[in-house]
Amino acid sequence: MTTSHTRRRKPAIHTGVPLSSTTPSGPGGPEFLEPTGGSPVGSSSRSGDNRKRLLVLGGVVGLVAVGGAAAWAITSFVGTGAQPAEALPAGTLAYASVDLDPSGSQKIEAIRTLRKFPAFKDKINLDTDDDLRERFFEEMTSSGECEGLDYAEDVEPWLGNRLAVAGVDTGAEQPSPVVVVQISDAGAAEDGFRAIEEACGNTDEPAGIAVEGDWAIVAETQEQADKVVELAGEGTLADDDDFTRWTGETGDAGILTMYASPEIGPELLSLLEDTGVSPFGGSELGGIDPETGEFEDVEPSASPSVPPEVQKSLEDFGGAAATLRFSDGSLELEFAADSGEQAEIFADVDSGGEIVGSLPEGTIAAIGFGVPDGWVDMMAEQMASSLGQTKDELYAEASAQTGLDLPDDLEALVGDGLAVSLGEGIDPDAVMNGGPAELPIAIKIDGDEAEVEAVLEKLRPQLGEEADLLETATGDDYVVLGPNADYREKVAQEDGLEGSEAYQQVVEGADGAAAVMFVDFDADDNWLARVAQDDAELADNLEPLSALGITGWYEDRVSHGFVRLTTD
Repeated sequence: MTTSHTRRRKPAIHTGVPLSSTTPSGPGGPEFLEPTGGSPVGSSSRSGDNRKRLLVLGGVVGLVAVGGAAAWAITSFVGTGAQPAEALPAGTLAYASVDLDPSGSQKIEAIRTLRKFPAFKDKINLDTDDDLRERFFEEMTSSGECEGLDYAEDVEPWLGNRLAVAGVDTGAEQPSPVVVVQISDAGAAEDGFRAIEEACGNTDEPAGIAVEGDWAIVAETQEQADKVVELAGEGTLADDDDFTRWTGETGDAGILTMYASPEIGPELLSLLEDTGVSPFGGSELGGIDPETGEFEDVEPSASPSVPPEVQKSLEDFGGAAATLRFSDGSLELEFAADSGEQAEIFADVDSGGEIVGSLPEGTIAAIGFGVPDGWVDMMAEQMASSLGQTKDELYAEASAQTGLDLPDDLEALVGDGLAVSLGEGIDPDAVMNGGPAELPIAIKIDGDEAEVEAVLEKLRPQLGEEADLLETATGDDYVVLGPNADYREKVAQEDGLEGSEAYQQVVEGADGAAAVMFVDFDADDNWLARVAQDDAELADNLEPLSALGITGWYEDRVSHGFVRLTTD
């Protein structure tokens, strides 16, 4: 959880940068921060681009730190002390923060882990005593567009180690993108931002900059920067009930913290409705221009295709958060989100981990999940709504094509859940020459043997000579389906995966998990590196991987996810 710290607030200091004459607004829907600079949707003016670049450089590496964190942020580790959430208003719509120079021992552990990968040493080559701020300042200015800007003179004297990007409701037509940068010297920060502006920005339309206490707030206009300071004086994000609740749901603090407020749902719905573009079917995108390869512009639809259940989910969205961290030599990502009333159907689903854990020891990869009663109807209703059909019409079409009696046969076939597993002995050449029967893959179903077989009997005639792909084996309370007879029997008769060291290291709370994914990279003689052996460079970079686990569960209307990656 992000910890708030009570401290005496210092008066705001303004840089003397003139106010912009207008408040920018996108052509339709709210503005959302983007990894490359927080440009509002639809902006294309040269001055707008310059202002966005100034926002990036004003935060030195702020937006890159969030959007490009995979390349380097994992070399850091969260430290203690003040956090950017203290400089933002309660009710901030979206927030992502990163710490660039955490405590030494944890940073050393992280870099030692990353240096196991040859590509990291060859292309990034960070050492434990490197100043990440300087390294990425150099990357940001390597294009030569900021001639005369000097890190040691203009940036290092005031730049702190923590920063964030956020979307804040400042009363403008759309949410305002904001960068918050920790500073150590207010006067030097003022001079530094002016130097950045002169070297890189557009002095005709300067960004707004305000210094409040230990933080510099950079916004598109001075009015917006001042408003952020004013609103934060009335209550900070660090003390906001929604923020503390959701960041608390994601466990211990980490190198990267992300938060979405409950207000994001309605904002996203407004964006979909205003633009007429829907990812849920019935999209209003035009055709592709053969010359540019881009989608042609079309007029927004009067009634965008946002399914009613999606609309309700966005309207009722209660918030979400995620944390990325190192722990015991592993990289972890933990996230939590409001499930909404529609997800209550999953509240009692907890068999995903049980099914995966019942697989044989030595399983190299598996994914399993439990299903709730009525899951087929729920999915059919959503799909039918997207296609403009009724659920009964969808069932009738699918039944005619498959010969199944829906939804009953599909529910019987999946039972209470299933797991797909991949076993030892992968031989790509054998699979290529011998077909699917050479592949050690199987589906383990937590269902009734007679009911599963009755459904398969309907499907086998449709496969003709390939009907043997649907052969089964049975074990205690499970039915196993797979093309490889030996592996099928092994999955039916053997277990032990849940007791293996690799599984226990990466799968969190498997006993009550609704879904689990597991990969053991060390199994079967480092199978992944071995499969990639034709590409020596790729194989060398896969070699250090040990195991990966992804666990998902539901609790009190909250969807939880936990990802852990270990290395040798």
